Amino acid sequence: MTMKLKITAIKPYPVWVGIRNQMLVKVETDSGIFGWGESGLSGREKAVAAVVEHYREFLIGRDAMQIGRIWQELYRSQYFEGGRVLQAAISAIDIALHDIKGKALEVPAYELLGGKQRERVPTFASTGDEAEGDKAIERAIELRAQGWQAIRFFPAGQSSRDIFEPRESIGATAAMLNKAREALGSEVVLGIDYHHRLSVAEAASFCSKLDRGVLDFLEEPIRDETPGAYAALRKMTDIPFAIGEEFASKWQFIPYIEQDLHQFNRIDVCNVGGLTEAMKVAGWSEAHYVDLMPHNPLGPVCTAATIHLGAAVANFAWLETRAPETKLGFDNSEFFPVQPRLDGTEYPVSDLPGLGVEVNEDAIAAQSFRFWEAPHLTRRDGSVTNW
Repeated sequence: MTMKLKITAIKPYPVWVGIRNQMLVKVETDSGIFGWGESGLSGREKAVAAVVEHYREFLIGRDAMQIGRIWQELYRSQYFEGGRVLQAAISAIDIALHDIKGKALEVPAYELLGGKQRERVPTFASTGDEAEGDKAIERAIELRAQGWQAIRFFPAGQSSRDIFEPRESIGATAAMLNKAREALGSEVVLGIDYHHRLSVAEAASFCSKLDRGVLDFLEEPIRDETPGAYAALRKMTDIPFAIGEEFASKWQFIPYIEQDLHQFNRIDVCNVGGLTEAMKVAGWSEAHYVDLMPHNPLGPVCTAATIHLGAAVANFAWLETRAPETKLGFDNSEFFPVQPRLDGTEYPVSDLPGLGVEVNEDAIAAQSFRFWEAPHLTRRDGSVTNW
């Protein structure tokens, strides 16, 4: 007998939790079963909430079990399809529907994705975007002592909220990484996130200043709108690239995967279109021997969804965790009484139905949205540059 669950309500919650806004979405059904999703478009949560409200108008009454069909309807039933704002809303709804279906069938979400391929999901840790030079190296040594074997640095000048000069950053950053490799040894995986702040020439210059074998991945050295720019940079260095956290569909991944431009997909299930779209990118990536290294700076709902993705795919490297960063020392248990918890440096895969997350809706609803804007960086000559 086919089970049907009619969608009765969709509630967006753009609220401040801990140190940032989270864009949570609750989808309710006529059976009493509900699901939670999360959007990844940080800093533009109100725009996503408005799109969720648009979608709500025609999703009420739809069968929540028909996840794939709903994804297609959300994407294709409009002339101006796609884009980061729309896809962020689709992501949150799609994740919530997986939570609902898992609960209805009394299976964890990974069973809806093909079953569990690993019991534990490995993570990489970051030194913190305010740590530079020797302080960052000291933090990396602490992380290694805690068990992390994959560690990400941030560049010199990262913490500035007003001026960023790429040429001033690359020399100091390369010196830091060369020193870090000596301090940490050859076994630890080292990477750096340049947050697309460099040009092709600047990124090539940076790579040339690194000793051989220092970096295991270079994350977002340049902006990703033009795949040809990455193709040019690919010819200038053999350091593996990790990119894709801003990609809002499988189509954006096409040139990068098919032209073998990167080695790690920084896919974000809360940006790319949810678990439905993420699984399509994962399979395509597997065919090209590209590993997933998911972007995950958000809350427990996104973390849980990404753990289920990591459990269900073959080509998986590490999941980003911000938990060990010292500035994130807040307890969000009041809002998420049941949520993924690190066991050492790995996330055990939950066998609870759905995502395995519980949200205190009353506590969430009592929170307000706080306006937050990313730094608007300039160079010393006054021109605008990338954050």
